[in-house]
Amino acid sequence: MDPGKENQGVRREEEVDAMALLRVLSGKARKILGVTAASAVIALIVSLLLPVYYRAETKILPPQEKGNNLAAQLLGQAGGLISLAMGGAVGVKSQGELFVEMTKSRTILDHMVDRFELMKRYDEKYRQDARKRLLELLTVREERKSGIITLTVEDRDPKRASDMANAFIEELKSLAGALALSEAAQRRLFFEEQVAQAKKALSQSEDEIKAFQQRTGMFQIDAQARAIIEGIARLHAAIAAKEVEAKVLSSFATAQNPDVQRVEEEIEALRAQLAKTESSKGAGFDPIMPSGRVPALGTEYLRKLRQLKYNETLFELLSKQYELAKLEEARDAVVIQVIDRAVQPEKKFRPKRALIVILSTFIGLFLSIGIFSFLEVKKSKATRTHTD
Repeated sequence: MDPGKENQGVRREEEVDAMALLRVLSGKARKILGVTAASAVIALIVSLLLPVYYRAETKILPPQEKGNNLAAQLLGQAGGLISLAMGGAVGVKSQGELFVEMTKSRTILDHMVDRFELMKRYDEKYRQDARKRLLELLTVREERKSGIITLTVEDRDPKRASDMANAFIEELKSLAGALALSEAAQRRLFFEEQVAQAKKALSQSEDEIKAFQQRTGMFQIDAQARAIIEGIARLHAAIAAKEVEAKVLSSFATAQNPDVQRVEEEIEALRAQLAKTESSKGAGFDPIMPSGRVPALGTEYLRKLRQLKYNETLFELLSKQYELAKLEEARDAVVIQVIDRAVQPEKKFRPKRALIVILSTFIGLFLSIGIFSFLEVKKSKATRTHTD
């Protein structure tokens, strides 16, 4: 048999089957339209029974990093107190993402649950379930290019939706400010303790050298020896002050932090200068003469004088750091700017009843056509098999 004629026969048979299927479907048009209409009616009834939710939106601009500002250092790190408040969030790449994760932190969610009595409102027995439900109704995202953070809250009451959106920003400001101020307070308290110790040591040195002078009658040494002693004492004090600064920085910054590395380099440079000054083999011109060439006369007095100058310089340096820490604590560490406050939404956000009805209508239409087509094809095959 000719293959071309065979293929033509197959195509004619398929065309006949398709036309027969169309005739059958046209004959069942009422049933198809009935199923489609039923789908639309059911969808409409379901959409009317669904709870109505309103969405309120607010936009904020997080604080920008500024040099060595303590808040910028604090917010630039993924660790520290803020990381603990977020439950150890990982993968945070930008400051905006950090604030997004803070907004979703358990601390803020718990405050919102208590503030709006959400356990009762959501009819939840456990706080954990109330937090989960709140997270489902909360959306926080950061615009990559602008850095603006958009926060939206859905609720069945339009006023409560806007109130909750604004409350989230208030809680975020409170948490960020408290964490930054906690770091500044820790720094201030640390320097306060160091200054108190340095002051006590300075008073003790003054009493010792005064008692020594009264006992021995030694009140003066030559200018060269005094310059050497004072120079060495200043270097010791500068190193001690830098070590204190490094300890404070390491409490909230990693070893890779540029400020930490800078202070460590300064400490190494001061130690090298001190080693050179204290060496008895100094050569060439040096404004501070090597201490090995200081006359041996009055060794005990020189030691006491050196300790006094060390304590004086250390007290002065630490006092300056303490004043800076107090200023840092007093200033507003974190400034979150609100671009758009949430306002009471006028239109519902969901359910989108028209969309639900339209989609359900088309789904009902195509589903009914598919079902009737399948039944007709199955019937045709059964008839053909029986005939053969």
